[in-house]
Amino acid sequence: MARKVPEINGGSMADIAFLLLIFFLVTTTMDVDKGIVRRLPPPPNPDAEPPDIKERNIFTILVNKNDRLMVEGEPGQLRNLREEVKRFISNPYNKETLPEKRMEQIDFLGQVSVSKGIISLKNDRGTSYDMYIRVQNELAAAFRELKNELAQEKFGIKYDELAKEEYIKAIDKAIPVAISEAEPENVGD
Repeated sequence: MARKVPEINGGSMADIAFLLLIFFLVTTTMDVDKGIVRRLPPPPNPDAEPPDIKERNIFTILVNKNDRLMVEGEPGQLRNLREEVKRFISNPYNKETLPEKRMEQIDFLGQVSVSKGIISLKNDRGTSYDMYIRVQNELAAAFRELKNELAQEKFGIKYDELAKEEYIKAIDKAIPVAISEAEPENVGD
């Protein structure tokens, strides 16, 4: 008579497989998607005419398929972009070549000159996503630094550290983030 072969208990094998699965899920790192946190403007009214914007109020940035910058028609460097945007938006000496300003009464700030400047960004279809994100980061950093400077001047603390929602809204109104992105196309070398 043949001897019976003992069976392996499948219940404990399932427990071990489950524990291994949990171990790998806990110890494995996952890549996190990159993105830009920005509120998009509402869609334009199709019946409304586009506003007339003076050339001096537009700061043009082009990024070609080779990830090279053209800033205001001249070759530019990413490392200088933040300072150039800050100088353009703030227009500290009211130069005729930089954007106009309008005086506005803003709660908690008083009379403040608000820039009419707009940053116009256009990318080539071949622009790398990394370069696109780097340019966007520099633009966001320029506006954040301007807001920090104004908050420091008016409230004695940085914009990032403001606790009162009214103060944050006042600074946002005094330094609006005006970035216009055109549809990507082939802009050349």
